[in-house]
Amino acid sequence: MPQRRYSLEEIAELIDADLKGDPACSIDGIMALQSAQSGQISFLDNKRYLKYLAAAKASAVILRAEYLKYAPSNALVVADPYLAFAKVAKLFERLPQVAPGIHPTAIIGDHCQIHPSVSIAPYVVIGAKSRLDEGVVVDAACIIGENVIVGADSHLAPHVSLCRDTIIGKRVIIHNGSVIGSDGFGLAKENERWVKIPQLGKVQIGNDVEIGANVSIDRGALDDTVIDDGVKLDNQIQIGHNVHIAANTAIAGCTGIAGSTRIGKNCMIGGGVCINGHIEIVDGVYITGMSSVVHSIRRSGIYSSTHSVQPQREWQKNSVRFRQLDNMVKRLRKIEALFNIKR
Repeated sequence: MPQRRYSLEEIAELIDADLKGDPACSIDGIMALQSAQSGQISFLDNKRYLKYLAAAKASAVILRAEYLKYAPSNALVVADPYLAFAKVAKLFERLPQVAPGIHPTAIIGDHCQIHPSVSIAPYVVIGAKSRLDEGVVVDAACIIGENVIVGADSHLAPHVSLCRDTIIGKRVIIHNGSVIGSDGFGLAKENERWVKIPQLGKVQIGNDVEIGANVSIDRGALDDTVIDDGVKLDNQIQIGHNVHIAANTAIAGCTGIAGSTRIGKNCMIGGGVCINGHIEIVDGVYITGMSSVVHSIRRSGIYSSTHSVQPQREWQKNSVRFRQLDNMVKRLRKIEALFNIKR
């Protein structure tokens, strides 16, 4: 199917932009500033890319008013170019066409409720008493356990596993290979051996949640593990049992969250962050990548706990000095005592 074209006037109306140039200019795609060609639109949000603007071949550029003087062609002026880019990109998103129906290789358990509009791809397995609401798409080789609910217009990419009793809200996207509702890491020690603690809770996913590829979200031990509305999870995140992540929090890849931790609304957590169990993080917290969160965070703000990369020789010197800190403190206290310096 040919890509639909949009006039610059139509796009300006969509993103509430101040149009500078030809309203009839025809746009059939969106690309990065360096690679966009005639007929395509691009955007400038980060001043690091300003150097590419003058030579840009795009037919139009979305930008802030402060950069308008550098635009070589048509421009759409907005307060937030990145948000505008997200809305325009949606116009040119090409998703696979899906048709309602159940592939003959799918295995459907007894007493399931499957809306007629649902699309179920080859080799899907659905356990007994599960419910799939209107517009749900289940891609190939997904496994859905017993008593699972998948809300309207949700999409499960290939090889997603929803374990028993999981509840998925409306308009949820779960990418390839993610496992929702497997047992949490619950063990009790008896002498020299470990005793498995039954995981009796489930996982509840709210509306408009997106879960990246190969994410693991454990079921609760007693209470449920809860991911509230609008949460966005990147790839390869581990979420332990009984964790509660409040609405509209975004978490980048390879972060691990230990059990029974509560994370507030509108938080942003960078990649590779380690978060201890049984702690609380309040609303509006930003944690930079590779940080280690050991204690509760009770005030909103930006938090970090790692050092930036250094040339190896500098790092080696600082590593040696770090190991000498205890001796340095002892020597400093002796000097303070010698000169009667009070802290």
